[in-house]
Amino acid sequence: MRKVVSAALTVVLALAATGCVGGSPGDPDVAEDPYGESALRYGMAPVPHPELTYQPDVVLVGGGGRSVRSVTADGLTWRLDGDAPRADDLAPGKVMFVTGRGVGRVLDLQRDGGDLLVTIGPVTVTDVIRDGTLEQRDITIENPVAYQAGEPIWAMSEEEAEALGATPSGRVGRAGPPRLAPPPPRPNQPPPVRGGGEVRSVVANFSTGVSLNGGAEVSFHYDRDGTKLSGRAALTFARPKADFHLNVRGGKVTRADLAIKGGFGIRYSFEAGLQDGQNVSAVLPIPVDFSVPIGTVLGVPLALTISQTLKVTTAFGAKLGTIKGKGEFSLAGSLGYGYAKGTFGPQVSKNFQRKESLINSLSGVPVGVMGLLIEHQVRFDVGFSAFVLKAGLFFEVSTAYGTTIGSALGSPLAVCRGVGIGVRASYGIGYTILAPVVKVINKFLRLVNIKPINSSGKLGPPPYVIHRNEEIIPPGTKLCGTPTAAGG
Repeated sequence: MRKVVSAALTVVLALAATGCVGGSPGDPDVAEDPYGESALRYGMAPVPHPELTYQPDVVLVGGGGRSVRSVTADGLTWRLDGDAPRADDLAPGKVMFVTGRGVGRVLDLQRDGGDLLVTIGPVTVTDVIRDGTLEQRDITIENPVAYQAGEPIWAMSEEEAEALGATPSGRVGRAGPPRLAPPPPRPNQPPPVRGGGEVRSVVANFSTGVSLNGGAEVSFHYDRDGTKLSGRAALTFARPKADFHLNVRGGKVTRADLAIKGGFGIRYSFEAGLQDGQNVSAVLPIPVDFSVPIGTVLGVPLALTISQTLKVTTAFGAKLGTIKGKGEFSLAGSLGYGYAKGTFGPQVSKNFQRKESLINSLSGVPVGVMGLLIEHQVRFDVGFSAFVLKAGLFFEVSTAYGTTIGSALGSPLAVCRGVGIGVRASYGIGYTILAPVVKVINKFLRLVNIKPINSSGKLGPPPYVIHRNEEIIPPGTKLCGTPTAAGG
């Protein structure tokens, strides 16, 4: 990693040269340790630099993490010291930039004693930077910091969010009919944890665990109303490294490159059981990010962040039965893309090979056809990053596993087994937020008459298929049907 830009003289000169709002010299935010107490908790502070120009509506709030009192679990509302340098310049519509984790469009601003409660929405990198070239090579994905959202509203089911009824600031809304009692305040984010060990959470009635040791892996467990599900899904790798380049001129991206090298594979295992249970369909936005601080590049605090999402859908055609299986495959030597002259191109060195057969491991005792579809999404972001508020370059791998096993009663000689595997890539510059997450967030924002946020601010092509494969044993058997694996 390159060292943080640290000369005080450079800062003084930069304040005259950049387009930041209300800049003033003397901020003690140069040469900041990315693993220092305040930087680790809330992110590193931006430092003006003569070779980078911010957009005119960007407010660089001074003090960095030392100006932050707390952040709500969902990452949307920041409690700041009301006397922080340039905090008075904040207003709805402007872009707050207090740290690399605290970057967003101001949606709402309230005074609470001597503090400011600032609710922010997503931005794109060109909403923040007008001119500049950011690049870094050989970013080793090691020594990560696990940021936990705790119990954010966007990780709840829609029914749970509706019952909670909290507003973005945790107080009664300013508009609409009077409420009988103030809604409960939202919890604050837990402190981060160093290392890539497993972090547990509960999402939409699923118990989950997420880790970054030897790969990005999520475990899941569900046991409710006669339905049991458990398993693991992973994008495996061995000490990968990343390179990126981003050139912005006049508020437009002219060139972008992102490459992540290290040898990638996919691994999967599951067990499911049903006894008078019901089918389940759930999207699990895992409320844990693993972040590798890059430091500051031209004074801009950046990080490489890995986040995961899981989707689970059952298709059980019986009230009783079991199904289990596992598989492992190599995928690619490197992942990435390039953008120049208005054109995107994937840069994926595909190497799909079977290491452990999923279809051969598929077994169970189903009394009726049983099907299961699990999609595991792993996203790499380079830029500003905090849960749903991410801006920069990204590459996402989505692996879907569809498995089906026929009824043990319907085929006495051989139980039909079918699997489908689909791997897609999505990439670009900007942000995308899961539809269920945006729906829940906007439900809260409307409570206080705040304009809803958009689900996407992305420059990039549609997702494309890296690999797709289907197998049925015995071949040609119609009892199973065709496995449904999302992959194109």
